[in-house]
Amino acid sequence: MARVPPPSSTLARLLEAAGYRVELRPEVTVAVRVRDRRAVAIVPTARSPAEIEAWFPTDSIQRTIIYDDEPGEVARGLAADRGIEVLDPTTLGPALGELLLPSPLAPAPGPEAADPGLLEPPFAIAPTEARTVRPRLGRTEAEVLAGVEAPRFTLRLVPFFVAAYRVRPASPHGQSGPVQHQLVAVNAVTRRAEVWGEADRELVTELDEPHQRLAPQLTEAQAMPIAIETIRRHHTVHVDHTEQHGGALVIETRRIPPSPEDVRVGPFALLFVPHWYAEGSEGRVVLDAVTGRRTAGAENGSG
Repeated sequence: MARVPPPSSTLARLLEAAGYRVELRPEVTVAVRVRDRRAVAIVPTARSPAEIEAWFPTDSIQRTIIYDDEPGEVARGLAADRGIEVLDPTTLGPALGELLLPSPLAPAPGPEAADPGLLEPPFAIAPTEARTVRPRLGRTEAEVLAGVEAPRFTLRLVPFFVAAYRVRPASPHGQSGPVQHQLVAVNAVTRRAEVWGEADRELVTELDEPHQRLAPQLTEAQAMPIAIETIRRHHTVHVDHTEQHGGALVIETRRIPPSPEDVRVGPFALLFVPHWYAEGSEGRVVLDAVTGRRTAGAENGSG
């Protein structure tokens, strides 16, 4: 009997190399490719398609379940009713090329960069149940970085509204540049926003470390203009404009942000980002437990 590929399996690596974002869970591997909205789940035959369907992003166009053995007619019927493709060890080989190659539904890079009408919003970034970012810094590392004498350390999960976005920055010569894809994260307590790389953070369902979970203090609607302004500021280009005035050469630096029409933000996901709060006699230091960067954290999250 064929087995489910392990988390480090060749299949998972092939999907990742083909542009999928791969998430490993107990007994399940979920892979999502943003550019053509294709989603793949690698699961054991004990899982029903009705259960697996909830793991796919809601706006996926093509959904595939790869079972470790023949799932049976009942499972195939349930999948067919939901428009989900089913593969098993006997059918995976012939279908693998189609899974790895870009879908003909995906827009080609050239036209998208040239035609603003093809700049579509990306889809949701996170599955429904994995909403906590795994910390990379433990308490020991936080104590070294904080530099606070006799501190009291608390791990708090700060809420962020996070979304994938696409932006077409201006070029130094005034034309539109190539489309870029990243994540924007709005702190739902402090209202500060930042840009993340797409593969910089790992999502988990829960943490073993004792922690406090803070509640958001703003809505998605309030987060959107903050996100757009942050994206435009992050992707602003600086252009030197030279003019001759009499005998003097004047160089003026102009800041050119992308236009609002050149920014598309996908649906927000509410994620919780771990921060270490070190509170001592000299005050408070807040460290992002993923990057180690000092931050404002959440001012009203003193617990």
